[in-house]
Amino acid sequence: MTRGHLLRNILRVAFLCLVASFVLAPMVATVLGGFKSNAEIRTNAFALPASWNWEFYGSIVADPAFWRYLGNSMLISSVAVVLTLIVGAAAAYVFAQIKFFGSRMLFSYLLLGLMFPFATAILPLFIKVRDVGLLDTWWAVILPQTAFSLSLAILLFRTFFEQLPKELFEAAYIDGCGYVRFFWRFTLPLSAPILATVGVFVFVQSWNNFLLPLVVLNSREVFTWPLGMMQFRGEYVTEWNRTLAFVTLTLVPAIVFFLAAQKYIVAGLTGGAVKG
Repeated sequence: MTRGHLLRNILRVAFLCLVASFVLAPMVATVLGGFKSNAEIRTNAFALPASWNWEFYGSIVADPAFWRYLGNSMLISSVAVVLTLIVGAAAAYVFAQIKFFGSRMLFSYLLLGLMFPFATAILPLFIKVRDVGLLDTWWAVILPQTAFSLSLAILLFRTFFEQLPKELFEAAYIDGCGYVRFFWRFTLPLSAPILATVGVFVFVQSWNNFLLPLVVLNSREVFTWPLGMMQFRGEYVTEWNRTLAFVTLTLVPAIVFFLAAQKYIVAGLTGGAVKG
């Protein structure tokens, strides 16, 4: 290895360590904050606690409200993922395999959803959810979350499906396999990487969503964890140690889900990057 290659490798590793430190520093401070007093958090958020006090983590785990918030978030995120995968994959399969008049224009229209932030539609969305009688229900979060996730899902699915071997469909068609059967029997089993990629994106986005539940949910029984976290804010004082412990515990499911699917994410994102 030449000196130039060694220097580039050192700079690359140093840059990656720097980026990793920016990502991990807030997470470390959050985890440590759950062991500290409020005074310690204000003094030095990144220092080790004077004593490792498990009281705040223990009180949250023992609180039934925590599990209710966590269960609501898990249910909403899981259903949103399933709906997005089914609807997004089916729509993308049509665009990738079936040529019809106006398909390109319709596909471009669906991609317009990527250009508008979620917050821009919050008022008309609230009015529509109220008119159909879904306010203060899980579906008031699940259905809009699914709808706003479809644009990216269809884009990623279509790009991946277009790279599947055409000969496979032609052989299946000769054997009497139609579009629907080919989709369920061949396309989906071959699409595990992109399914995992889209699933992770939708799950994390839905899991961390704060604005939509804040607008459409009113009862504590249906609160998600971001709304549950607000219950630790008092009128005059905020229990930052309990809040940080709460955030740490609620990050665990999303991190576990990401780690379980990470080996598919790169394959899913790069599966349609090149042809041939």
